Amino acid sequence: MSETPRAENGSEGVLILILALAAASFALAQTAVLPGMGVLGRELEASAADMSWVMSGYLLAAAVLTPVFGRLGDMWGKRRMLVAALLLFAAASVVAALASNVWVLVAARIVQGAGGGIIPLCMGIISDAFSPRRRPVALGIVGATAGIGAGGGLLMGGLLVDHASWEWIFWAGAAMAGAAALGSLLLPADGARTPGRIDFGGLVLLTAGLVAPLFALTRTSAWGWGDARTLGLIAAGLVVLAVFVHYERRADDPLVDMRVLGRPVVLFTNVTTLLFGFGMFGAFMLIPQLAQTPEAAGYGLGLDATGSGLLLMPACLAMLVTGGLAGTLSLRFGQRTPLIAGALLGAAGLAALATAHGSQGAVIGWSVLLFGGIGLGMAAMPNILVDACPREMSGQATGVNALIRSVGSSLGSQIVATLLAGSATLARPVPTDAAYGQAFWLGAAGLLRAALAALLVPRRPAPTTVLAA
Repeated sequence: MSETPRAENGSEGVLILILALAAASFALAQTAVLPGMGVLGRELEASAADMSWVMSGYLLAAAVLTPVFGRLGDMWGKRRMLVAALLLFAAASVVAALASNVWVLVAARIVQGAGGGIIPLCMGIISDAFSPRRRPVALGIVGATAGIGAGGGLLMGGLLVDHASWEWIFWAGAAMAGAAALGSLLLPADGARTPGRIDFGGLVLLTAGLVAPLFALTRTSAWGWGDARTLGLIAAGLVVLAVFVHYERRADDPLVDMRVLGRPVVLFTNVTTLLFGFGMFGAFMLIPQLAQTPEAAGYGLGLDATGSGLLLMPACLAMLVTGGLAGTLSLRFGQRTPLIAGALLGAAGLAALATAHGSQGAVIGWSVLLFGGIGLGMAAMPNILVDACPREMSGQATGVNALIRSVGSSLGSQIVATLLAGSATLARPVPTDAAYGQAFWLGAAGLLRAALAALLVPRRPAPTTVLAA
């Protein structure tokens, strides 16, 4: 096993810029399509049920491929797999931009899901290329960039839909991913790897175990939470995941090393991540939807897609600032401090939005508090995991963490969507103000529980040594 070349001090800024661009290209795609869903449906002559697959297919593919690309990066080289993921994402974005019907678009979005591996691969490259002293700040900046992308995607999508066309959402994604792929050639050469083979048995079990419950979550608005199909798919998925864990414990070359995931520092960080995802993604849905609700409803801000995206700009900038600070706070006060602080700040921001969201000033101010906390927490997670795991396993550890955050986000967003939809009626088709308040309180409760879970993260991570077989 060779040693990975370290980045020189003068080149670290360039490397962070390249990795941040790579992370942003995927993160923006998560939400950029949302403002254009109505336009897409009309121009492609697709029903609402068909259009739901534009998001569902993407989320399901990303959930499965995120840990897979993390593992392949550990095996075959993180830089090599990062370039592959970026090129796949760029090619799929071109196909999406040229789509003549909804099913071509859905197929392209499924391939775009390969971009889910971009974030953990970026984190793994930082783990390899940066010194322990400089690593926390780099991880914080790239982690915050990934979070900003979810909010920035709404702004980008709104601007392009309002002032250009929906195709430019995908052309922009292809350009960013292509530029990041070219820039990735400047990254340090791959070094430390974990020899092994692809665990196809584990891959099949993981795919079935994830797709079944996540598909059920995407269909709750049509089926309902108590429907036998919803409950059956969730139960079946959990059973398959239990089998997956048992299988991986016995595998010679596991797709996911359960011994690493079972370490208390990794386990409780992942539990915190699940709750963080639950609380934060609801905010990305709620704030733009609230901002675009007509003032005639009695509580909306009456903004268009561009205006609602601009409303989030100060909050996105706050996320970038706090993400960069997370590494410094980790070095000074311990790694779990910014994680706990971020969850508490985020919970406070959501609680404030639950009670005061009647003006643009209030929404901007409380969103800055909320997103600042999210940036702090999201940047702290990879720092904890990278230090807790052997360097040659950093890809799969951060990949699983990204997957868990996606599961929490899917759960939170579907519960929020159900809550809002349940308050609307034929006579009043928009959700009630009370429903928004309840949804914000629900997100605040999720982040408060994340802070409690973060208290269980051990103060010092386990030694970063390779486990015996």
